[in-house]
Amino acid sequence: MIELPAAMTRNTKVLLVMDVVESVRIMEQDQDGFVRRWQQLVEEAEQNVLPLHGGRIVKSLGDGLMLEFADAQTCVKAAFAIQYFSEAANQDVAPSLQMHLRMGGHVASFVTDQHDIYGTDVNLTARFCTLAGPSDIVISAELRDRLVPSLDADIEDMGECYLKHVEEPIHAYRIAPPGRIPVMISPPADVTELRPTIAVIPFTARTSGPDDSVLGEILAEEIIAALSRTPDLNVISRLSTTSLRGRDTSLPELQNHLKANYVLSGAYRVAGSQLILVTELIEARTGRVVWGESLRSTVQEVLRGEDRITSEVVAQLGAHVVHTEMQRAASRPLPNLESSTLLLGAISLMHRSTRSEFDRVREMLEYLIDRHRRLPTPRAWLAKWHVLQVTRGLSSGGKDETKRALEQTQRALDVDPSCSLALAIEGFVHCHMLKDLDGAAQRYELALAANPNDSLAWLFSGVLHAFQGVGYPAKAAAEKALSLSPLDPMLYFYQSLAASAVLASGDYESAIALAKASLRANKAHSSTYRALTIALSLNRQTDEAKDTAQQLLTIEPNFNVREFIRRSPSEHYPAGQIYAQALRDAGVPE
Repeated sequence: MIELPAAMTRNTKVLLVMDVVESVRIMEQDQDGFVRRWQQLVEEAEQNVLPLHGGRIVKSLGDGLMLEFADAQTCVKAAFAIQYFSEAANQDVAPSLQMHLRMGGHVASFVTDQHDIYGTDVNLTARFCTLAGPSDIVISAELRDRLVPSLDADIEDMGECYLKHVEEPIHAYRIAPPGRIPVMISPPADVTELRPTIAVIPFTARTSGPDDSVLGEILAEEIIAALSRTPDLNVISRLSTTSLRGRDTSLPELQNHLKANYVLSGAYRVAGSQLILVTELIEARTGRVVWGESLRSTVQEVLRGEDRITSEVVAQLGAHVVHTEMQRAASRPLPNLESSTLLLGAISLMHRSTRSEFDRVREMLEYLIDRHRRLPTPRAWLAKWHVLQVTRGLSSGGKDETKRALEQTQRALDVDPSCSLALAIEGFVHCHMLKDLDGAAQRYELALAANPNDSLAWLFSGVLHAFQGVGYPAKAAAEKALSLSPLDPMLYFYQSLAASAVLASGDYESAIALAKASLRANKAHSSTYRALTIALSLNRQTDEAKDTAQQLLTIEPNFNVREFIRRSPSEHYPAGQIYAQALRDAGVPE
């Protein structure tokens, strides 16, 4: 062992790290109140809890503390006492401003001097803290082994967990005071933080006919109603935006008043039976015009609610918002990005071709998880990222990636047991990683029971039926998914999987059309080329099938029929053998 300088000593103690969940958000809303309540908590710890349990503050971490104890029992007793004080202090505080502590504990060996303590175990203790949810305490196996279950604490085994910047999984346990089942307390989470917000300003009439002003109201209302049907955007209500009609309001004022990321505005004129709308989509923060176009319809179509303008505006707006958010997410430092940009960018980049883009998705989702501990959505998408690591051939560690994916879905469901996205993606893990099609079907059913309009659950269900060779349910589920997701940032992904689902019904023409539509939006999605190759081959369009197979092999040079069978959940079904033969006929090597 290396001899230390005289001013430094080695110690083995029990360390406890704690911090406040979403402290930055609370500080932004009520800085003085947060500081006052944090100081009261630190004072309670210093003057009452720590002297009673033989602990001391090692360091203050701004919105957190690192505490040191001589043994495991005094550590957990102090942790429970501090959590109790924190929960009691929340009684008269609005839910959005309540302070919820998360804690991590570990038996740590470290080096100390007059300034600080150092060592890998110190950092590891802080990592255990990141596994904890609001009002939650997570400890290491070493600390758990020094406790007596039911006497010192109620203990729940969390299994092996993956910690950031720690290569191997670490066994972790969640604890609570004896007699209390350890559960995660989840204050209401505001999922709107993860969606970009659109304000549709009533359109201005440039003509003065008796009914001309009404047409702008109808158009704006139809567009708002159509946009509101997508789960990926927040849309400001018509009443809120109507109050701004006729006002000379600047973009900064609009952003401040409506909290909008994008503003859709425009002017129209009526010429006989024709209506011409000139509209533009503006990024509120920068004032940059993201999209603009002149669109035409008839007065009668607008009055009947059948105008062509609404569908065109909705489609173009969705595509340009996704493109703008994805560009920003790919090019700017993570701390500078809004949460909605991080999520939409991560979803959009997840299926891109380059490894650097794919790896950045993981960084974005982990950063988002750290920012929003109470939201299940980022964890669910991170689970899907781990599946794609294997299905895209980017990782050979199938079992490890499966563990990581299931850990993320389980932690998402800890926060919200009825999260249909987490249930759907857990089914995706069972289908594509474990080849457990019955388990996948059960989770898709649970997802649709929780949310009958979850488009991803319908999509995955359609693909599951296709693997089993059940044609009509596969096609029906895929069509349902597409009808529910006209603005989904992953529309090309929906079209790609829908093509695979429709294959099972024998409708090869529709499968080809869906795959080609998907490739127009994303030419780097290898599984779309697989579906298109199979559909063309089965439709006896042999020359085009061979050309498509060559494009597939350009993107995925090591792809072969044997690898397809190994990866595919249809491996043990007749459909899998049919698809494998179609690939052979198109020239894919054995």
